[in-house]
Amino acid sequence: MSNGSEGATPGFLVWRLSMKWRTAVDRAVAPLGLTHAQYSLVASLHGMHRGGEQPSQRQLADHTGLEPLYVSKLARSLESAGLVRRERDPRDPRAVRLSLTEQGHETTRAAIEVVHALLEQLLTPLGGLDGERTRRLGRDLAALLDAPLDPPRPTGTHENRQEQS
Repeated sequence: MSNGSEGATPGFLVWRLSMKWRTAVDRAVAPLGLTHAQYSLVASLHGMHRGGEQPSQRQLADHTGLEPLYVSKLARSLESAGLVRRERDPRDPRAVRLSLTEQGHETTRAAIEVVHALLEQLLTPLGGLDGERTRRLGRDLAALLDAPLDPPRPTGTHENRQEQS
């Protein structure tokens, strides 16, 4: 285990790993003019297009786990960069559909290759992308993502003190 990870809680380790991953992806895709968040959006959009979808900003927000307002901001910046096209949905004038431009497809394919190599590097200790430990980790992470997570109500608040009186 790395320095400072001995005895750490799983929550802390997940946070540290997510920060390590975010920083590594930011650095890896920066030469392509992307940030980690922008990469998440265009790579998800690329995958959804391959599945026959032209998602709305809201659908993309749900897919990526990003806030809808943040997806809107990212989509506007990617549109300004010539990577994404934003169009009103003819069936729902409130919805904005997103698609990659040709330049967006090229940039996204290059970014996916870079991030895929980075992921292979990260997962080497678990046997690489195709390793059994990696498959188990993927199943475990998916189970954690599917678990409901509502923040507990803090104890010792004014309301709780009144209830206890």
